[in-house]
Amino acid sequence: MYVKKGNTMKYKLIIFDMDGTILYTLEDLTDCMNYALTENGLPERTMAEVKSFVGNGIRKLVERAVPENTDKKTVDNTYESFKKRYRNFCNVKTKPYDGINELILELKKKGYLTAVVSNKADFAVQDLCKDYFPGLFDCAIGDREDIRKKPYPDGVELALKTLGVAKEDAVYVGDSDVDFNTAKNANMDLIMVDWGFRERDYLESLGATRFISKPEDIYKYI
Repeated sequence: MYVKKGNTMKYKLIIFDMDGTILYTLEDLTDCMNYALTENGLPERTMAEVKSFVGNGIRKLVERAVPENTDKKTVDNTYESFKKRYRNFCNVKTKPYDGINELILELKKKGYLTAVVSNKADFAVQDLCKDYFPGLFDCAIGDREDIRKKPYPDGVELALKTLGVAKEDAVYVGDSDVDFNTAKNANMDLIMVDWGFRERDYLESLGATRFISKPEDIYKYI
C-alpha cells in the first residue's frame, strides 16, 4: 500500500475517461457531426441521438450517425468532414464539469498521479488537456493507430507502463458501458460517474457498483 505524508492512499494513479467524465463535450460533438452530415447531403441528428452514439471513437460515431445502408464512400467522406471540422471546432461549447479542475488539482497536491485515456481522437485529447488542464495530467492518451480503442485495455495498459504503476495501484474513472468494459478487460478497479453520457440504471445493470455524483465523492474510494 502506498503512503504519502502519513495518509494511507489506496491507489497511486487515477485514470480518467474524457467525454462525459471530465469534460462536457456533447454540444461540440453534435454541432460538428451535423456540419459533416449536412456537407454530405445527409439528415442531421439530435443531441440526444449523438449522445447515444458516442463512446467508441469518431469512426463509429459517424457510422452510427449516417442513415442505415449509407454507401462506404459517403461514410468515408462524412468521417473526413467531421475530423476536419472537429479539429478546428472541438472547443467552442466544451467545458469541464463543475468541480473537476479543483478535484484534479487537489489530487496532484495529495501526491496522486493522474492520466486520461479516451477514444476521442488523440489530437483533440492533447489540445483539450492543454486548454483546460495544463500540466495537470501526467499522461494523456487518445485514439491512435498504434493502439486499439477502448474497451480494449491497450490505452490503460500504456498509461500504466508509461507511469510505472501496477494495475493494482490504479483505478479507472468513467461514465459509460465502454469504460465499464475497459476496466473489466484491464482487470482493474473502476469508479463510475453518474453525470455523463449513460444513465446510472443502465450502468448498474452491467454490474457497476461504485458511483460518484460529484467530483469530491471520489475520496470515498481512493
